[in-house]
Amino acid sequence: MTIRPAEERDRSQLANMLHFETQVHRHLDWRPPLDWLGFAPYLVAEQNQRILAALACPPDPPGVAWIRMFAVTGREPTDLAWRLLWPQALETLAEMPASCAAAIPLQDWFRALLEQDGFRHAHNVVVLVWDNAANSLPPSRGDCRIRPMQAGDLGAVQELDSAAFGEIWRNSLNSLQLAFQQSAVACVAEDETGLLGYQISTHSPFGAHLARLAVHPRAQRRGVGYRLVRDLQQHYEDPPLSRITVNTQDYNEVSLALYEKAGFRRTREEYPVYQLDFE
Repeated sequence: MTIRPAEERDRSQLANMLHFETQVHRHLDWRPPLDWLGFAPYLVAEQNQRILAALACPPDPPGVAWIRMFAVTGREPTDLAWRLLWPQALETLAEMPASCAAAIPLQDWFRALLEQDGFRHAHNVVVLVWDNAANSLPPSRGDCRIRPMQAGDLGAVQELDSAAFGEIWRNSLNSLQLAFQQSAVACVAEDETGLLGYQISTHSPFGAHLARLAVHPRAQRRGVGYRLVRDLQQHYEDPPLSRITVNTQDYNEVSLALYEKAGFRRTREEYPVYQLDFE
């Protein structure tokens, strides 16, 4: 079996693997797995010109290597494929400014592989929902104004995003550009000093998903986040599209309190985040 970097000519085989195989991990991402072709590390295990396994974990932003995709054909043991691909991916990451790797494993078999290689269960991502049932929410206050996001805002949005989040949850400028292009509703909050916060949301079958909300540290506890959430809710107050979902970390008490204030309730859905810090 040969291990080599994935190439554009592999696209068809990789697409079939992602579509038809059952042993597949996909990271929820603005960029689908095949669009990471050309970025490193993106490796395939090949035998007789047939791809049997693939692993993609390009750092984006530069410090964090999310495992974007790991897929294995049904004829190969998953642990063997992982032992072949992951060490070579680590060698590539060692030459980059990556400080950690991370993954959100939804399958037990993938979770077991991560634990064997030292990944730790860092925390969970939880899901909350607003279904327009709460009709007496506190009024939104604050001295900022809300307006639609424009492409020219993205540079400032990326700077705000980096200031608001820890390294593992930051978005690169490229990711934010993709998020903006795929958004249904995207707004910024600003005052005379500049951007204070932003939100990017996508359509869902029943309404919207609040994919990203951030407030600059200098503007926190001023009602900026609540105003952004209430502005989004006003877009979806009328049936049949009257439901908004959002994800946040189970340890993020400020975020959880904000969504509770805005009428969201926590569901039973949660997803584990695994992390491996590099020395």
